[in-house]
Amino acid sequence: MSVNEQSIVEISMQVNGITVERAVAPRTLLVDFLREDLGLSGTKVSCELQVCGVCTVLVNDRPVSSCTFLAVDADGARVRTVEGLAEGGAPNRLQEAFLDHHALQCGYCTPGFLMMSTALIESGENLDREEIVHYLEGNICRCTGYQPIVDAVTEVAATHCGRLARTNGHGTSHL
Repeated sequence: MSVNEQSIVEISMQVNGITVERAVAPRTLLVDFLREDLGLSGTKVSCELQVCGVCTVLVNDRPVSSCTFLAVDADGARVRTVEGLAEGGAPNRLQEAFLDHHALQCGYCTPGFLMMSTALIESGENLDREEIVHYLEGNICRCTGYQPIVDAVTEVAATHCGRLARTNGHGTSHL
């Protein structure tokens, strides 16, 4: 086997519900595969160190930093990007809540926040605001001040999960 044959790996995965098969170099990052090979530019690149969260995608329903996750490690997986959130070509309820609450300004961090929030909401947990804040702490936004983002996620979590635990400021939950 030549060096070139060894440096290419065939992978197959479902991306936003569509099966894709490609030949990639073993060191290809998932973010590069999504953006460059598949043209899904909603997933952003920033810190490349798993610090900012802008590259978050869901792999088998779990959030991952696609800037440090190899495309070959997603072989056989279900990958969902921000482009896969729309329902029938229209924004889903979470995306609408981000608009309603002005939870985006420059928009650069928005895809990562949407994907992290999607994973949290789909977990089905009854969440209080503090838990939502804690869960989203790994994502950085320089524009919104975070409150509108938390407000949007809180609204959708309450609807999706049927109820939302609220705290009284002393850490005690009230339903």
